[in-house]
Amino acid sequence: MFIAMNRFQVTLGREGDFEELWLNRDSHLKGVPGFIEFNLLKGPEREDHRLYSSHSIWASHKAFESWTKSDAFKKAHQGAKPSPFMYIGSPKFEGFEVLQKLS
Repeated sequence: MFIAMNRFQVTLGREGDFEELWLNRDSHLKGVPGFIEFNLLKGPEREDHRLYSSHSIWASHKAFESWTKSDAFKKAHQGAKPSPFMYIGSPKFEGFEVLQKLS
């Protein structure tokens, strides 16, 4: 399995805009080969931002990479442009190969 995460530093006061952008969009993930699960995480508030993370689980790294090159990926991101000053810096991608899973 492979876990893909994007971390977002959302400017304080813009949390509602960020959540609306993400919660009201079509992710186009249903039916994508290798897709298992998606979570949008709301993290702690810091001095100048609140941390959010998108967290998706894939059958493999190859399945994730294939999705990033697909029409579904393009459709999911076409209307996802943030309003000005929503983020501090760019989102930070982190990818992880799963070594162990306990249920």
